[in-house]
Amino acid sequence: MSLTLRNALGCTEAVLDDDGNLQRFYLIADILKNDLQVNFTRKEDDFDAINWDFSFGKHLLTLCYSIYNGISLLPTKMAEAHKRENKAVIELASVLEGKLMGLDMKRTG
Repeated sequence: MSLTLRNALGCTEAVLDDDGNLQRFYLIADILKNDLQVNFTRKEDDFDAINWDFSFGKHLLTLCYSIYNGISLLPTKMAEAHKRENKAVIELASVLEGKLMGLDMKRTG
């Protein structure tokens, strides 16, 4: 896994796993909930996509899963997001990347 940042949606999108599956999505959601005490405020589950909103500090962010694009993190307001929200995406994605790398190393080691 390597963190990729994109700006195609008018905000900072952190791609956590471009090949991610549902199991990986739920693993990331569990890390957010259990390790970072995040409470998901809205959950939208569709056939080919999942979007779960949550607050991270004062910022509204969304954890996304798509069968086409993998797993990503972005500001809930997307194009209307402030710089602080985009920065929060990058900071949180970096924390998640470290936690996921640690878990992956335990599994392969």
